[in-house]
Amino acid sequence: MPDLDRDDGITIHWEQAGSEGPLVVLASYWSMHPSVYDRITAELERDHRVVRYDDRHAGESTALGPYDLDTAAGDLAAVIEAAGAPAIIVAQADGTNRAVRALGERPELITAIVANGGVPVGRRHFAGLDALVTSEGVVEALMSQVETDYRGAIRGILSATNTQMSEEELRTRVEKQIAYSPGAAAAARMRAWADDDPLELGRATGDRLWVLYSVGAGGGWFPTGPEAQALIESLLPDAHHVEVDDGMVSRPDQTAEVVRRVSG
Repeated sequence: MPDLDRDDGITIHWEQAGSEGPLVVLASYWSMHPSVYDRITAELERDHRVVRYDDRHAGESTALGPYDLDTAAGDLAAVIEAAGAPAIIVAQADGTNRAVRALGERPELITAIVANGGVPVGRRHFAGLDALVTSEGVVEALMSQVETDYRGAIRGILSATNTQMSEEELRTRVEKQIAYSPGAAAAARMRAWADDDPLELGRATGDRLWVLYSVGAGGGWFPTGPEAQALIESLLPDAHHVEVDDGMVSRPDQTAEVVRRVSG
């Protein structure tokens, strides 16, 4: 696929799998290696066009910023337009924040957002729930570690949120992510995400937002369980809330099933 040249001189690399059907664009989190999306791509490419792209300073895209969420949302919208809008966005973590911004700015480009592994809600709204993300000190310590010991930070995050991984799988994934998304850029994207509160943008998406959740999926960092789910449903009352058995990596069939419900 042709690379996408942005107005500020940055080139965004993107790739498509599948040749027919509705467009699905994958918006990964702040340091995710694209191989994480292999299984969901395999699930969808037989009846969808599935696009993944590299953020600025990741993979084959230009190794320059800036890394703020407004710029990232503009890149996402531009990829969708180049690939042939409209698109369903499958997003995780700060990818969800990018997606609701893109929908707010260019609603004609986006059919729906399927949030699997994160919601467009600032962490301050989780105050009082049992999750590490509610502690300012813990979050700041993690961001400091990402900036000073990137490998150690990535390993800790992955081991907490992917308990099904073997030691060898974990080691391989850490090395892939470090090579794909260098520490300085990843740290800047993470800090932008931690400081963001996209709740009003999330609410504005209405019923075009699909929130997928599973018990225990937060790895201790994000709240899960009935209390957390009730809070998210109250904060995003017009969104679709769908319980799944596990995450996108271990149960890509369930994410694909939701995408097919959306695309009809």
